[in-house]
Amino acid sequence: MKKFFMLFAVAAMSVGTAFGQELANFAGQRQRIVSPEVKDGKVTFRLSADYATQVKLSGNWMANPWTGTIDMTKGEGGVWEVTIDAPEPEIYTYNFVVDGVAVNDPMNYLVQRDGTRYLNMLFIPGERSENYYEASQRGSVTYRWYDSKSLGIRRRMAVYTPFGYEDNPKAKYPVLYLLHGGGGDEEAWVSMGRAAQIMDNLIEKGLAKPMIVVMPNGNPGQQAAPTLNLPVKTIDRNDPSMENAYVNSLVKEIVPFIDKEYRTVAKPQGRAIAGLSMGGGHTTSATILFPGVFDYICPMSCGIRESDHLDADLQGIKKAGYKLYWIGVGKEDNLAYKGSLVLDEALTRNGMPHTLYVSEDAHVWKNWRLYLNTFAKLLFK
Repeated sequence: MKKFFMLFAVAAMSVGTAFGQELANFAGQRQRIVSPEVKDGKVTFRLSADYATQVKLSGNWMANPWTGTIDMTKGEGGVWEVTIDAPEPEIYTYNFVVDGVAVNDPMNYLVQRDGTRYLNMLFIPGERSENYYEASQRGSVTYRWYDSKSLGIRRRMAVYTPFGYEDNPKAKYPVLYLLHGGGGDEEAWVSMGRAAQIMDNLIEKGLAKPMIVVMPNGNPGQQAAPTLNLPVKTIDRNDPSMENAYVNSLVKEIVPFIDKEYRTVAKPQGRAIAGLSMGGGHTTSATILFPGVFDYICPMSCGIRESDHLDADLQGIKKAGYKLYWIGVGKEDNLAYKGSLVLDEALTRNGMPHTLYVSEDAHVWKNWRLYLNTFAKLLFK
């Protein structure tokens, strides 16, 4: 009898830990709630909130992703629910608004961090999003620290190595330097961008060459992502010595560090650089200031301004040589569309072959995941 009781206790604890490690938090839960539930072209969201007088759903697929909401209906057991038509295949973010307060879905463990906001993720399967899921052959993402003498701090970056890297000690790999936008950090492409999953899938399918992907922190005063709660150094941007501080560190410190620590193709033909928004600006700056370091150049959602030195800047890149210049932007991107056309026109008049890839939508991760999924197939070919 005692043995039976012990087995029952262990089984009960195992079931409990499937929902959470601190069992007290779930002591009052009477039913298993599924949210979100994607089925037959519909998505159902549910929230147990018997105390609430009003619950709404907010999602970034809505016509107005900032203030748009959908009312949810209270049902049996105090569970609020709403079913909507599934948006097109992609990854979306959402939250509930309970009596005016934004809360996350406690039944959805898929969460991404965007700056200081943590948002639930909604995956809608389909051809466009198929590479955002886990592949069978998965690479590794590690976080590496390096000393930046130019910035005077020790800093962190994320590094993706493809499946098989550890098992092939003689193989050398090209490197993609993948840069985040404003408000992001070295975790942005890993979390919101699904960079590892995209690369795993493309490589496994034979659509992209196996490569290392380096995702640095583009905020020169940060040691690492704010979640580490490390002190931030104040950078005086008016100090001439700090002009292009991050770009200089990227090329003069990060690239040599990666070439030393990893088995890389340490030549221009083995290096690509790409970035979104602020990172797109870093991409154009790095290639103008250091022509010939990267043979593959892919600015996203940033554009450029006309200037009396733009042609000379681009001629420097042309003279040094490159293999690919790829620009991505959304036609509804009020921040970058016009500037991307300026860059497109400048490259054309300077006789520089390039691709202008114009997609739907605006300044959003939906586009940046699409762009990586597109230009990564063209690298190092």
